[in-house]
Order: sequence, then structure tokens, then C-alpha cells
Amino acid sequence: MTQTLRICHLYGNLMNTYGDLGNILVLDYYAKKVGIQTETEVISIGQDFDASRYDIVLFGGGQDFEQKIISEDLNDKKAALTEYIENGGVMLAICGGYQLLGHYYIGANGDKIPGIGALDHYTLSQDNNRFIGDIVIENREFNETYLGFENHNGRTFLGKDEKPLGYIKRGHGNNGDDGTEGCVYKNTFGSYFHGPILTHNGVLAKRLLSIAVSRRFPEFDLQQIADLPLEESRYQVDAAGVKKVQN
Repeated sequence: MTQTLRICHLYGNLMNTYGDLGNILVLDYYAKKVGIQTETEVISIGQDFDASRYDIVLFGGGQDFEQKIISEDLNDKKAALTEYIENGGVMLAICGGYQLLGHYYIGANGDKIPGIGALDHYTLSQDNNRFIGDIVIENREFNETYLGFENHNGRTFLGKDEKPLGYIKRGHGNNGDDGTEGCVYKNTFGSYFHGPILTHNGVLAKRLLSIAVSRRFPEFDLQQIADLPLEESRYQVDAAGVKKVQN
């Protein structure tokens, strides 16, 4: 019998400015290596989100223009998305998606764009400045280092029950002040990492996949996923930054 994970690409036709679809491709790759199929559906404006249907949700990034477009519709999905998060559904939210899960986001022009408040963070803007460049963080819970690229005007401040995805070793992260990057709440992961994040950090991809598989198929041997070799872009970190290693 075929085992299939259902993936929702939330507003995938609008919030995919930085190629966040690549995260879904990575998850699909690892899933197929252990005999699990994936089905991806784009849920966008005017479509209902069914909290019981999906095993993984990707909420990607966009510009202020796209975030304004979806913000009103997103509020219509607030109850279902909050239910999904609170029930431990796996979600990866990147940049604009990460911001909109919080209470609000102040755009570069000063407009206040409401989020859904499913997570307890908020985001301010910067005057004539963006955080751009290579970023390296340390996840202290799992003793792992994650690499990526950040490009954002927003300064995000975490709230109650949120813990950072990692602590800054290089770069700016959530706000440039408190040394944190991203957030983790239950099985929801938020980050400013582009690249996409899972292409450079296979260990994180395997963790998200393992959580989703354990919830959908409790009898599945997760060691199969743990034993998969990491397939990721190879990088090294030195004083000058993050550099790709030629194979």
C-alpha cells in the first residue's frame, strides 16, 4: 500500500519570491528515498484550508505588495491555521510567511499589515536599511549549525512560548539585536533563511519529514530517515563568510 504525505503550499502562487518551492522539492526527495510519496496542493485566495488534510505546510516569502494582497484572505483562514499549528501540524514559514503568522508586520512604507496572531511575535521595519548577506546560526537543542542567506527589512521579536530556531554566529537574524534567528513553536518552524533553507540544511529537512511521518504513519521506522545520507549544497564557513565547496 502506497504511503503518501500531503503538503500544502500556502499561497504558493503569490508567496514564492525567493524560490521557497525548493523546500518542498527537498522534502519530496527525502520522502521518496524511504518509499513515501508526496502530493502538493497550492491553497490560495478564496480557497479553504482544511487543518486535518495536510501533513506539512509551507508558507513562503513575498514582497510587501503580495503580503498586503493575501493578508485579508489569510484572516479568513486564521481559525483553521491556528488549529493546525496548535495540534502539532508541521509548518515551515519563511520570511513574509513567518511574519504573517505573528500579530503584525510594519512594511517598509510604514503600513501596518495584520497577521493572524497564531504565533506571539511581531515585526517592525527599518529605515533605509535591510539585513542582507550570508547567515550562520547554531541550534543549541540539537547541536547543529544551519547556513543560509538573509534579505529582509523586517525586525522580528519573539513572544511567549516561542524559542529561536538558532542563535547567530554570523549575520543579523530576527532583529539584529538579540542574537536570535527564526522561531520554533510546537512543530512550526519560522525563519528568514533563503537558499532555500532545506537545500543547504538536510538535517533540518529530515527532522521536519520525520515529525510529519510519525504523525501520519505511527508504525513507520523513523531510523530509515535518520540513516539517509545528507544531500545538500556543500559549504564551508570561515572568517570571510560562507563559501561553496567545489565537489
